[in-house]
Amino acid sequence: MTHPSATDIATRQAIIDACCEMSAAGINQGTSGNISVRCDDGILLTPSGVPYDTMRPEDIVHMTWDGSWTAPEGRVPSTEWRFHLDILKAKPETDAVVHAHPIACTIIAIMNRSIPAIHYMIAAAGGNDIPCAPYAQYGTAELSEAALVALRYRRACLLAHHGLIAIGPNLRKAMWLAVEVEVLAKQYHGCLQLGTPPLLPDAEIDSILKRWGQYGLRDSDSTPKTST
Repeated sequence: MTHPSATDIATRQAIIDACCEMSAAGINQGTSGNISVRCDDGILLTPSGVPYDTMRPEDIVHMTWDGSWTAPEGRVPSTEWRFHLDILKAKPETDAVVHAHPIACTIIAIMNRSIPAIHYMIAAAGGNDIPCAPYAQYGTAELSEAALVALRYRRACLLAHHGLIAIGPNLRKAMWLAVEVEVLAKQYHGCLQLGTPPLLPDAEIDSILKRWGQYGLRDSDSTPKTST
């Protein structure tokens, strides 16, 4: 049996720490969220139904690109493994996927709404909105396909009647974006209580995207790298 490297163990622990951070930040409830990080020959993924505060590095599932996986006895991949695998396959610039059920994002997603350009921070997701993928049952190929379409030109999307996906070049940035999208969802929900919010024009968002650069979270990242 091959013993895991120190980098592999550190990456697994970083995933667990991020799961606990999701709960502490209030963007997830119970074990409903899941996280994946690219590794040399596939992905490392949270197991299904294991409380974050009891999760250990060895509980993290290793999945290869063909969908086969290894984990300790009694552990199985997250039910959402398919879109994690498909997103990381389709987007080589992406190294981490965060999925959660934040309250405000999920409210907007239940209403089948995208988050429009109510604030310039919408540019953090890569465009002038955060799209809402049409509903498909959790864990299905249909949901994965819908998510991939919504993420084609974006780094975050909502899933109708479900929740949020945020992606990034590393786990730290994906987590940061997940929190930012929930803030935008709260702002949008609050605006809707007062009426129809005015939106920033596309030209303004285009200008912000050109200036974006290192605005927001800087590139320094302590997440261990498992891919070259």
